[in-house]
Amino acid sequence: QPLISSSEWLQLHGLKRNKLSLSQILSQIGFKHRKDYVTTLGKLVASQYADGLFPQYSRAQDGSVYNLTAKKNLILHFEDCLTGAIELYKQRMEWLTSESRQIFGVIQERCIVIVLDFGSAAQTEFDLCRDAFSMVLVEQVIWISKFNLIRAAQDLMKWQQKSTPVSEHSVKSALTWLWKLDHMTAASHTSSSEALLEAMSDEAVSS
Repeated sequence: QPLISSSEWLQLHGLKRNKLSLSQILSQIGFKHRKDYVTTLGKLVASQYADGLFPQYSRAQDGSVYNLTAKKNLILHFEDCLTGAIELYKQRMEWLTSESRQIFGVIQERCIVIVLDFGSAAQTEFDLCRDAFSMVLVEQVIWISKFNLIRAAQDLMKWQQKSTPVSEHSVKSALTWLWKLDHMTAASHTSSSEALLEAMSDEAVSS
């Protein structure tokens, strides 16, 4: 699935885009039961001719009533379309809440710097963090343009001096650097902010 926001994804696959919202379906399977003001008569005139002729559906949102005229095959067509849409939404939700996206969300920027701040994590937590960072490199960073890694420490540690083009080789190099990091590295109370400032100083990084 593309590394795009949910709002962008909905613009491509949402109900409105595919003419499957409730109002769009109602306009295709019936017509609105109207009560209009007729200027020449100077009064409200209701279209009563449809009363009792068709099944009716009342929209709770605005109270409008639709006379349903569609044949069964058209209703079944919309049922199939909506079932497919539900399945697509389920797949998107499963994808959004799996693997590295569960922790980092969906990376949409083309150039990023990941700041690694392990704090006083125990060895097992340190390894779990590196597992998570490894996942995001392999699953998401591989699809963007440039990246870099910076470790927050008393002596700032950078994988590269500035953001580097993404390639299979550069991702493997970053993974090797990540797993060679020493667990016990001296830190100061300003390490985190210094690492963030260093990340933001990279001109190629937009956010």
